[in-house]
Amino acid sequence: MEMQAMFSTTAHSLEFIPLLQRLGGGGGGGALSMKSTQLSFPTKVFLSRANFADSDVDESFSTKMVPPSLLAAEKEEAKAVLTLFMKKRGLSKAVAARTINKSELFIEHLISRLHSVHKSRYLVGRELTTLEIRDALFPYLESLLGNNGNLLVDLVESFPELPDNEKLGPPASTPVKEKITTPVSSPPDPTLDSRKLKAISRVSEIGPAGKLPPHILYLLEIGMEIDQIKVITRRFPAFAYYSLEGKIRPAVEFLLDLGVPKSNIPIILSKRPQLCGISLSENIIPTMTFLEGLGVDKTQWAKVIYRFPALLTYSNQKVKSTVAFLTEMGISEQNIGKILTRCPNIISYSVEDKLRPTAEYFRSLGVDISILLYRCPQAFGLSIEGNLKPVTEFFLNKGYSIEEIGTMVSRYGALYTFSLAENLIPKWEFFLTMDYPKSELVKFPQYFGYSLEERIKPRYAVVKESGAKLLLNQVLSLSQGDFEKALNKKIEKMRSNEASKLYERMFLDLCNCQNDMLEEMTEHLSYIFTEFAGNLI
Repeated sequence: MEMQAMFSTTAHSLEFIPLLQRLGGGGGGGALSMKSTQLSFPTKVFLSRANFADSDVDESFSTKMVPPSLLAAEKEEAKAVLTLFMKKRGLSKAVAARTINKSELFIEHLISRLHSVHKSRYLVGRELTTLEIRDALFPYLESLLGNNGNLLVDLVESFPELPDNEKLGPPASTPVKEKITTPVSSPPDPTLDSRKLKAISRVSEIGPAGKLPPHILYLLEIGMEIDQIKVITRRFPAFAYYSLEGKIRPAVEFLLDLGVPKSNIPIILSKRPQLCGISLSENIIPTMTFLEGLGVDKTQWAKVIYRFPALLTYSNQKVKSTVAFLTEMGISEQNIGKILTRCPNIISYSVEDKLRPTAEYFRSLGVDISILLYRCPQAFGLSIEGNLKPVTEFFLNKGYSIEEIGTMVSRYGALYTFSLAENLIPKWEFFLTMDYPKSELVKFPQYFGYSLEERIKPRYAVVKESGAKLLLNQVLSLSQGDFEKALNKKIEKMRSNEASKLYERMFLDLCNCQNDMLEEMTEHLSYIFTEFAGNLI
């Protein structure tokens, strides 16, 4: 059935049979259930603001109420959300970039929907956070994907026009996964797309007063460089449109109040510029309060954020799913807090795709998962195929059993975080030259954590030269002062033992000598007595 559309030039409205009903019709002669959707547009707004989904959204909100700078920022946020959505659904980076370049009218449509859904927020002059924008647009994009499948890219690029008939994909009953895994070939774009170029140029744009934008001047004042800001903008274009007073300054002052040194602010913003786009009162502070309740040391927030600023940008659902997994693995609330303080990036690991499979692998080696998670949570971010299995095979080939490998990992969780080529292999080869049995590494796998050139070789050379014998952990784990004391004590004991053996040997020699002299004297006296007795006769 062909699409029917009727325009009302006075009411600025469009009535049409929804596209997803057309796609689901098939053409097999069956009855096609249809209903019309009334879509209205604000005056002086693009036709692309038509709402594809059946909803009760009020589109009467005027974009004139939104400052131009905020509108530009929201467009960049919407593009970022659309890009993320397409990548998560299996489209390549090149295809996503190409689609975004052709999505101006569709982005206008998304912004119109955003303004309608959150009309009350705009009426009181309140900006949306990055998470709120994502939460508003993702379900809508999901609904479009569920009904259009592999036609979604065409729909975005051709909006508000409908894709050509020959581009129509399989009926709506086809599983979504099958639809989006069909590769779409397109040559990679060697140049930055227009939106990135526009955002980057905004960074160094001179205003009417002959100055850079206020937020750029502020970023320069806190220690950032123009080139550094451009790199951030190239990666995250929305950053160039963030308002100074509404987003950037509050975020920076919040970090400073937590004790983050001013010199660390540029590094944190470079790692996670999205921090400036998230609500402090509704997202960041509640997340921090929740984590503090689990035992995260509130005095360590400056260090935690510096290590992994993305921690505060994850949704509560994401944080709670990780916490639930740690609890399931037998970690107490107090220790969960300690883990998140030391290794906050564990929140970024997918529970089902990363944490759980890794836990199962280590469990197959006989490792206590709760102990390993507490001692070395970063081990759970490693690839099973790329990191864990090769290390296991390495030790198996050296003659260690699965049980011994499990013991080594339990005693030193960081063992699997080391590179085979740059760490394990060269240190193993040097170990073979040392006078220790292989079992010594089962007792002290921390050997692989010390520098070969700065610790292992120099210390062992001193021990070997002295002639003393020390346990491997004594050679490496002690401080320089304690190492020297232990070695000197061993040398003194060795010398004392040697002296005792010498005295014992001398005493035995003396005793043997005395026995020989006594025998000679006895023989001599016997001879004299015999001679004397003969003379008397």
